[in-house]
Amino acid sequence: MAGQVPTVKRPAPQFPSPARRWFGKYWVPYLYISPFYILFAIFGIFPIIYSLYLSFIQWNGISRASHLWVWFDNYRTILTDQLFWKAIYNTLWIGVVAHAVMLPTALILAFLFNSKLVRFREFFRTTYFMPVITGTVAVSIVFGIMFGTQFGVFNWFLELLHLPKIDWYRGQGGMWVKPMVAIVMNWRWIGWNMVIYLAGLQAIPMELYEAAAIDGARLSQIFRYITVPLMKPTILFTLVLSTIGTMTLFDEPQILVGGDGGYAYQGLTAAMYIVRDAFRFTHFGTAAAASYVVAVLVFVISMLATRLLGGGRGIYEIEEGKR
Repeated sequence: MAGQVPTVKRPAPQFPSPARRWFGKYWVPYLYISPFYILFAIFGIFPIIYSLYLSFIQWNGISRASHLWVWFDNYRTILTDQLFWKAIYNTLWIGVVAHAVMLPTALILAFLFNSKLVRFREFFRTTYFMPVITGTVAVSIVFGIMFGTQFGVFNWFLELLHLPKIDWYRGQGGMWVKPMVAIVMNWRWIGWNMVIYLAGLQAIPMELYEAAAIDGARLSQIFRYITVPLMKPTILFTLVLSTIGTMTLFDEPQILVGGDGGYAYQGLTAAMYIVRDAFRFTHFGTAAAASYVVAVLVFVISMLATRLLGGGRGIYEIEEGKR
């Protein structure tokens, strides 16, 4: 119609999607932290995925022609290998014996060094922690000399007690090899667990100790009925860490008794078995399968420890009771 102003259709405004708005606002912080994730993907995630792939193939690590897809044959080979189960038994034996002494001793030491009744607490804490920062090779070499049959310190001490000397490396079918490794583990890692327990003790309210002291509780009763129950989360943490550390035990027995675990494979651990199978015999497929079997065992033991300690609630039960 004449005189009518034509209408102009304007395009609808374009708004960026929520994802683009979010990325445009936060891309700088993620750019700064991206090196960690890139390195973790290369050196963390990729080896896990690739080792899982290796567990299903047969490969000597050199020749492409030896690269064969064997599915679950590597797992069958591992699960029927008596030497693998001997390595698992040795590892669990060393871990159980070592940590049955290490963890309670570390908890007692932490309790004492957290008390105001002990003088020079900082000195003792530092002294007990020093073995942790000492080189594993140096520690193993020194203990190897101390366990010497003729001139070792341990046999000299046995002579003072009018006890017979012990051939730590070959005596009685190599039965002393595992206790020898357990002794080294105890000496080296008690201080580490003690420091973790000290951190857990500092989270317990001092009012509980003061109330128990007013009621006439002895130090042993305070430790048994207050400290231990409230330290369950920390105890669970150290127990899981100890399980992982035990199943990956390699340095100490390798240096003390050699790559075959000493006499009659008595000191052969699971980690030594995997390294031996991969790099001495170039059986990378079976070594990868063995590593995943060990990982499953670590997971099962950790779950059992969590169930045993009731999920490790401890101090959190008090916090829930206050609400």
